[in-house]
Amino acid sequence: MYDPTVARLTYRALLGRRRALILGILPALLIVISVLVRALSGTDDQTASDLLGGFGLATMVPIIGVIAGTGAIGPEIDDGSVVYLLAKPVKRPTIILTKLFVAIAVTMAFSALPMMISGLILNGNGQQVAVAYTVAALVASIAYAAMFLLLGTVSRHAVIFGLVYALVWEALFGSLVSGARTLSVQQWALAVAKKVTDSDLVTSDVSLTTGTVLLVVVTVATTWYAGQKLRALTLAGEE
Repeated sequence: MYDPTVARLTYRALLGRRRALILGILPALLIVISVLVRALSGTDDQTASDLLGGFGLATMVPIIGVIAGTGAIGPEIDDGSVVYLLAKPVKRPTIILTKLFVAIAVTMAFSALPMMISGLILNGNGQQVAVAYTVAALVASIAYAAMFLLLGTVSRHAVIFGLVYALVWEALFGSLVSGARTLSVQQWALAVAKKVTDSDLVTSDVSLTTGTVLLVVVTVATTWYAGQKLRALTLAGEE
């Protein structure tokens, strides 16, 4: 369920000069802030956890997911070039899965790697904080890429809606409002990260089982629905 040609075209679209620059802004900012914090306050496990969780996982990862997930298919639908892709002898589920794999890979590369680097800068992976948040970024990348890939197939304003979700729901409500935390990818990923470290520096409002199940369900459901929307788009074009 993977097509190299579709993958190559998607990578080219996502990693073009302009989009790659946008993708790199937040990771670079996280690393710069980490260097400054380490220089000014020294090594502190709680500070490392607060920065990696509050900025890295709550803001950087979902925004990168928005850019990669919507960018994997949204622009092709908007400008109509998706018609040429759909005309190729490639099964529709293969197209969606290939684009999802690419979106996941890009999201992981631009979120998990900077997370690890920042964690090592901040406290040298003391109490496994760097590894824990890197794992959180990896698992969150999968769900975000799937969610925003679906958003890219159903809306011409996918980036706007995605940013609203990332900045309002995940970064604001997902961090401050207890009821919203249960329905937050951030909290699901934190449940997985908490398993990595035995300290109380990483906390989650959901259990490991609940977080894992919800991550899988959301990823599978949104990917399946994105495939259905793409199938419907194909039929409309053929009629």
